[in-house]
Amino acid sequence: MITLKSKDEIEKIRRAGQVVAECILRTAEQVKPGVTTLDLDRIAEEYIVSQGLRPAFKGYLGFRHTLCLSINEEVVHGIPSKKRVLKEGDILGIDCGAIYEGFYGDSARTVPCGPVGPEVQRLMDVTRESLDRGIEQMHPHKRLYDIGAAVQAHAEGQGFSVVKEYVGHGIGRALHEDPQVPNYGTPGTGMRLKEGMVLAIEPMVNLGGQETYILGDGWTVVTKDGSFSAHFEDTIAITEKGPEILTRLK
Repeated sequence: MITLKSKDEIEKIRRAGQVVAECILRTAEQVKPGVTTLDLDRIAEEYIVSQGLRPAFKGYLGFRHTLCLSINEEVVHGIPSKKRVLKEGDILGIDCGAIYEGFYGDSARTVPCGPVGPEVQRLMDVTRESLDRGIEQMHPHKRLYDIGAAVQAHAEGQGFSVVKEYVGHGIGRALHEDPQVPNYGTPGTGMRLKEGMVLAIEPMVNLGGQETYILGDGWTVVTKDGSFSAHFEDTIAITEKGPEILTRLK
């Protein structure tokens, strides 16, 4: 069931989203060679708690950490570990969620660890642009699959592949609500978008093929061909004037 959010509820999601955005920024500033992903997870948890909020991922379906931290060929859901030491040339997906007064914010960014090659940089740039293209479709009376179609057209048009097994989602009183929002689709199809919908849009784009699999830890999704993957995500409210991004700092 899809629930439309009131202005007050959207403001609570915005508060969660602003803390998430600041948390990702602070975490990204510490991405450097020699840092472990567990170090970054601790930084994020300390910040969220200092703001009076709760980490959204910790305890979710048994996940034990504040962040999902995914390196290079890891698409999403990487588990922080003291054994995962960042090195120059890596890219890191930072996925973060927080809860404010029962409402969730969710966002992700992929950042480089030092200099990266031009094609890897282009992968990150195009993934971020694909997210923006999807968000541009979020107007009342547009269709749900207009979002994914825009993501897919931009990413594939630049020679990359879109992960299809994992999707965006509604968000509010739960981290994952209806509807699911694929990063692909046929323009002009799907349910009509309505004012009050709040959706998390999250393109996952690969340098190589689109196929993925899950590692033995039961969480970490990786590309089947070992190619690098980038992940960007924002939480967005649909208003009468169009999309309002709740997880970008003002």
